[in-house]
Amino acid sequence: MSDYVAPLKDMSFALKLAGMDEVAALPGYEEASEDLIAAVLEEAGKFAHGVLSPINWDGDRNGAVLENGVVRTAPGWINAYHQFAEGGWNGVPFDPEYGGQGLPWAVATAVNEMWQGANMAFGLCPLLNQGACELLSHYGSDDQKRTYLEKMVAGQWTGTMNLTEPGAGSDLSQVRTKAVKDGDVYRITGSKIFITYGDHDLTENIIHLVLARTPDAPPGVKGISLFIVPKMLVNADGSLGERNDARCVSLEHKLGIHASPTAVMAFGDSGGAIGYLVGEENRGIEYMFMMMNNARLNVGLQGVAISERAYQKALGYAKERVQGKPVGFKGDKTPAIIGHADVRRMLITMKALTEATRALAYYAMAQFDIAGRHAEAEVRAAAADRVALLTPVVKAWSTDVGVEVASLGVQVHGGLGFVEETGAAQYYRDARIAPIYEGTNGIQANDLVFRKVTRDKGAVAMGCIADMRATAASATGDLAPLGAALVTGIDALEAATKSLVDSDPVTVAAVAYPYLRLFGTVAGGWMMTKAAVAAQAALAAGEGDPEFARAKLATATFYATNILPMAGGHLAAVQAGAAPVLTMTDEQFGIDL
Repeated sequence: MSDYVAPLKDMSFALKLAGMDEVAALPGYEEASEDLIAAVLEEAGKFAHGVLSPINWDGDRNGAVLENGVVRTAPGWINAYHQFAEGGWNGVPFDPEYGGQGLPWAVATAVNEMWQGANMAFGLCPLLNQGACELLSHYGSDDQKRTYLEKMVAGQWTGTMNLTEPGAGSDLSQVRTKAVKDGDVYRITGSKIFITYGDHDLTENIIHLVLARTPDAPPGVKGISLFIVPKMLVNADGSLGERNDARCVSLEHKLGIHASPTAVMAFGDSGGAIGYLVGEENRGIEYMFMMMNNARLNVGLQGVAISERAYQKALGYAKERVQGKPVGFKGDKTPAIIGHADVRRMLITMKALTEATRALAYYAMAQFDIAGRHAEAEVRAAAADRVALLTPVVKAWSTDVGVEVASLGVQVHGGLGFVEETGAAQYYRDARIAPIYEGTNGIQANDLVFRKVTRDKGAVAMGCIADMRATAASATGDLAPLGAALVTGIDALEAATKSLVDSDPVTVAAVAYPYLRLFGTVAGGWMMTKAAVAAQAALAAGEGDPEFARAKLATATFYATNILPMAGGHLAAVQAGAAPVLTMTDEQFGIDL
């Protein structure tokens, strides 16, 4: 089974494209020098390769199990997690006041990609914990921060997100878990499903962030509050007290990510779990959106990571497997299948999509850093708007790409790709959850068109499009064909954006997903054109590795000629409107069969 190798040069290149120089100049990030970042990435790569990747396959085969009320993680998980926490890896982007390293989120994004690429089932635990830390650092009271943050940032405790319930699915307005005030605390009763790492044996405590309703709360999402419900109650001196009334009652049996325990949680079976209100009552959704958006960006990053892992596996196989002579081959010794044109087409498609999604995810997180720390309020606001616009695109487009690339990885392996022992199938199975959780990709599309585009009449989207046009204009000389291809894609995106602004809500909803795919495809072209411009400049200046730069140019050219033209098809779907989607009757769908 091949081990994961972090693509450090690609990651460093993507960070530079994202604007790492500007991020490193932000207040509080002055220590984030190029040398320090390189050292952090190198050490993270060693950990991903040497510790997390080797246990990925056994984790998939053995999974997490629930035995006598105790969740036991897969073989090797406890030792790996203890090394992870002792290395300070969970605290990369957090305030040194709570034991964090104080590095930019953009750097943490590159590090997090390594955890997800090496072992996605393992990486889900710190992914959720980092989101919980981010939420509490903003909305927790001073006492809550003192009680929980330092140990969560250190990875000594982990955090979870408890949103959905049986029958509710993604509709959080249906949340029925109750919270009844009892002195200074609340008694929580109800059940939650699909809780990633809802219970495990990696740490001594788990801090659940739980959405629930107080008795007099208004209906719908406006009546939901947020509570801290620790697995083990915490004494005033910080030591652990008795077990709280919160338990895992079952684990889901899933298509993939077998080693990640997905728990059904029961709160209050023995009188009510003790919970502590975060902020004010009835503002839980508002607070939770910080954790949800953090998770959405990181789930998008999982799409990038699983694409990279699948690509590495397929490339390694294609360089070794010998079968058939390529068309036009005249040698005596049959070469490996990487010599076949169609295999090369699949591999460069995998590579181009992986690099495009990586660049977009890193760029979004760099904007997140700017939104949080830039000295000028106007710049912070513009960056925050850009992050909000791109969050559903990064989440949905990158995770769809992850499934597509993992599927191509199976295809490169041929029949052996369908056999579990080769490992290619695991990446495909693991990738499939990412377009579903943290809001299905259809929900992300609705978020994009209703909350991020039509609400402000397309103003923020058009600002992003203007930046895309500036990049296209910078592609001159030998890169002019790439610039022209990007302009064609931008024109399609602009036309679609204007049509959404002028459409009725029913039509907008019907074409939301093709619009998101259009946005992602063009945004990927934007990033790849930026990559080509940077690579061409490096070649002209005689800087860096010329073969690496030429590979970037080749991959960007392939994206411009083979992937970016798909924008036209997405535009056609948007312009077709609601009729093809909504006019079929139940009988025509075959509902009566």
